[in-house]
Amino acid sequence: MLGLTFKTICRRAELALAVLMMSFAAQPALAVTIANPIANFSGLDKITGRLVQFDVYMDETVQFGALQITPRACYTRPPTESQRTSVFIEVDQVSLRGSTTRIFTGWMFAESPALNAIDHAVYDIWLVACKQTSDIPPPSDR
Repeated sequence: MLGLTFKTICRRAELALAVLMMSFAAQPALAVTIANPIANFSGLDKITGRLVQFDVYMDETVQFGALQITPRACYTRPPTESQRTSVFIEVDQVSLRGSTTRIFTGWMFAESPALNAIDHAVYDIWLVACKQTSDIPPPSDR
């Protein structure tokens, strides 16, 4: 090979490999997210001790006790990546007179239920999972 020694060829190959690895390292790591149409929650009524799991479609509002829950986005990652399941929700409290007050707007994370949990005197709600399908039929307006 034009008088190149084995040692020189190996050094050039190592240099080319190092340059290639550095070019990959310089690229930002993009975490792929999967948008899901259904959020699965657990809810606890602290007075009765009743624990229920329920599915909610995106932009659908469901009532759990005196709380109205409306998920806006539910994201997961592919099984090949470290799991992170998150939902953006709005939670309103319905008063005895029928008026509503927004008590929470933000992200909830299935892996960290205490982070941004719904802090209510009677009800606890936390995200369990995001799903693609459900046994519950979608709302009729879809």
